[in-house]
Amino acid sequence: MTHQDTATAIRPEQATSAIRSILVHVEPGAEARPRLETAVALANKLDAMLIGVGAEMLQTQGIAEAHGFADSNWLSDLQKLVEENLSNAEAAFRAKTAGLKTAWLALQELPAPALARVSRGADLILAGGAPLKFIDAYRMAQTAELVLQSGRPILVAPPEGGKFRGEAVVVAWKDTREARRAIADALPFLQMAKDVVVQEICSDDHFANAEVHTFAVVEHLKRHGVAARAKVTIAPAARATTELNITADSIGADLIVAGGYGHSRLGEWVFGGVTRSLLESPERFVLLSH
Repeated sequence: MTHQDTATAIRPEQATSAIRSILVHVEPGAEARPRLETAVALANKLDAMLIGVGAEMLQTQGIAEAHGFADSNWLSDLQKLVEENLSNAEAAFRAKTAGLKTAWLALQELPAPALARVSRGADLILAGGAPLKFIDAYRMAQTAELVLQSGRPILVAPPEGGKFRGEAVVVAWKDTREARRAIADALPFLQMAKDVVVQEICSDDHFANAEVHTFAVVEHLKRHGVAARAKVTIAPAARATTELNITADSIGADLIVAGGYGHSRLGEWVFGGVTRSLLESPERFVLLSH
């Protein structure tokens, strides 16, 4: 059997069997509606259970009046607001998920750590799908935190959301642990795609090595029934995200797969380079693993 024969032998039901549950943070406001609608569409596409999580908590530290800390009535009103927000989030979830297999959790906790903890019962976390703005960690789940803390693949939707097609995919290859993890996590999506480009962006003096890397990855993917091909682009590191999006545009890809490349800065894990750019300016869906 040839590699091409293998690539066409994967049936949709086989490819999607690895993703049986999707986790999504549900917020009550209209700005987060694209994320929920995207999650619903993806759960329908994959015939997966959708786990909605309402997570928000009261910030008690630093809430003060001009002459001291807030009185008990103010704190009580803020607590009622949190409860009302969680109730409205559940109502939004129920209204959008009729006919789906669902589960709902309401947690008065910091959203990102809460979602990371309950992701033990999910195969995939759907994040993004909301306007890019300042993150209130007491009400919103920061995508970068989910990538670092959950141990699950994170599918980041563009700010406006949208329905995921997955017919063409670009894999951002870098010879690291995170990239290898991303390939494994993305395999169900790669098997569904009709065209997968494994792309490495490098300097001229690393071109030969990059060809070896991408060829090996492509051969590995073909053994799993993925219609993959390699591409090496000579460009400075600062243009990596631009080059990935150019390739994605050329093949009509709505998904980029990448490792979440982090580094430690004074003991705090932060993202740099391609990962930060993909998170801050997602032009299409991005699947990240760390």
